[in-house]
Amino acid sequence: MHNFLPIAYLQNQFVPFSDAKISIATHALHYGTGAFGGLRGIPDPQNSDQVLLFRLDRHCQRLSQSARFLQYDLPADKIQSVITDFVKKNQPRTSFYIRPFVYTSDLGIAPRLHNIEKDFFVYGLELGDYLSPDGVSCRISSWHRQEDRSLPLRGKISGAYITSSLAKTEAVESGFDEAILLNSQGKVSEASGMNIFVVRNGTVISPGFDQDILEGITRDSVLTIARNLGIPVVERPVDKTELLIADEVFLSGTAAKIAPVSRIENYVLPAERPITTKLREKLTAITENRDPEYKDWVFPISIA
Repeated sequence: MHNFLPIAYLQNQFVPFSDAKISIATHALHYGTGAFGGLRGIPDPQNSDQVLLFRLDRHCQRLSQSARFLQYDLPADKIQSVITDFVKKNQPRTSFYIRPFVYTSDLGIAPRLHNIEKDFFVYGLELGDYLSPDGVSCRISSWHRQEDRSLPLRGKISGAYITSSLAKTEAVESGFDEAILLNSQGKVSEASGMNIFVVRNGTVISPGFDQDILEGITRDSVLTIARNLGIPVVERPVDKTELLIADEVFLSGTAAKIAPVSRIENYVLPAERPITTKLREKLTAITENRDPEYKDWVFPISIA
């Protein structure tokens, strides 16, 4: 059961969530011609009259770029303005998640992006931990991550998530929490909806953009934090076997935040995760606006 925020944004206006509906003939529903974003908000621990959004500007920029793949000109500042008003109208008092979505809203049946109507909506829901902070189990998926030559993987295109859905269900129904997808070259790419990191000999390793990964905002945050903490960082291809002998493995994403991996297939990873713990604690402090060094990553919104 989801607890949705009471107000949504659809067709250039704010409406009750229960009234935010689209036609069953909507083009994007049939062809996956949509793109979405996702960002977290929390009540400000120091000020009960405002909430904090993490890296709002980057999320709006990425969604604007995703919209361009759909031939939809939606400026980032327009998205940011709508999301700000959305939060003010909903006045959330618990941790929540915002889902902005751009899509082909036309009712035509031809699969195309030209000469077709587009729209943009926003809704939200209360959200705690998406994955257990104590550690998750993963399997190597039989499904492979798509290639950028087939899909624009630098955008969160809705149609691409059929692979994520297949991989996630395969993992859960075979007794695991999460899936790890390899790319077409057999290298580690990402999880079903998260980026992946490996720690070996004190170095944080992550597959680079050339491994068909999503340009994750939380991933970028983790790499920046690690470098600033003096932790060595390397972006390079990762082999499957490296996962099995790693000192630590963790996943990152807006919903997942930083989630440690405790087991991959039948290989149990070390219970001590000093670097994962350090990065997770630092990220938590930043999102709660307790770290002045990263104050520009946090966007406060008054809900008084």
